[in-house]
Amino acid sequence: MPISFGYPRTLRLLTAADFRTVFDQVDVKAPSDLCLLLARFNKQDQPRLGFIISKKNIKRAVERNRIKRIARDYLRLHQHELPNLDIVFMGRKGLDKSTNIEIYQLLNKQFSKLKKRASAC
Repeated sequence: MPISFGYPRTLRLLTAADFRTVFDQVDVKAPSDLCLLLARFNKQDQPRLGFIISKKNIKRAVERNRIKRIARDYLRLHQHELPNLDIVFMGRKGLDKSTNIEIYQLLNKQFSKLKKRASAC
């Protein structure tokens, strides 16, 4: 069966309960100046991603949506390399000033840090 690079609903954290389970028990963290990744191991056979990007940190909706779009695309392309984690992406102040390439490089660094720390658990 060929590898799929789609982004179905099953790759997303959708409900408040999904987010709450991650916040209640964080197994792995990957902090940086511009974002924070919190993750918890899940029982599914794939990683899932959710976003918390507040208006307080990133004012314009266009910028918040751009960051989410880049992060979703990163997960879509690298989902088969990641362990089974529920991941919450939290954007911090200044992330909106980064270019698309800088955001992609930041995500690459943060997800590799997350992957390394998850394999140590």
